[in-house]
Amino acid sequence: MENFCWEWDVVRGMSGHVTSGQSLPRELFDKMLAARNFHSALGMLRQLEFALFDMELHVRPRPTADDPHHIRSVLDEVRSEVCLLPVPEFNRFAHAFSHIFAGGYAAGYYSYKWAEVLSADAFAAFEESGVIDVQTGRRYRQEILEAGGSRSAMENLRLPRP
Repeated sequence: MENFCWEWDVVRGMSGHVTSGQSLPRELFDKMLAARNFHSALGMLRQLEFALFDMELHVRPRPTADDPHHIRSVLDEVRSEVCLLPVPEFNRFAHAFSHIFAGGYAAGYYSYKWAEVLSADAFAAFEESGVIDVQTGRRYRQEILEAGGSRSAMENLRLPRP
């Protein structure tokens, strides 16, 4: 729920200078807010590249011994779709992308983007009622945090709003 950290009413109440205790100055907060989305589209494309690469590796037929460049060709195809900046030939990103080989994501790296979607959807309730609304906070705690894995995330988020 990092979206709360971009709301002045929240930041003002939780920030404090190490020695003076004064809250973050509004002027500095406004500058941070203005810079918040700088290069965010590039970051999103990077995550999409990783997710698409992960998915493609797991849905395509396994490489054969006579195709030593299979993984690189899959990555090159994905990059041709989503990359805006050229990647140097010496780059060996796939060799170190442990999320999909040793990290347990196996065709599930997209979950990073999906988590952002769910977080934004949950935060929308606070945007509608006020980010420091006690009733909305209580409902979030009861219907999402307390429910946890007893229901699917989609069931938790699809509950009708009061």
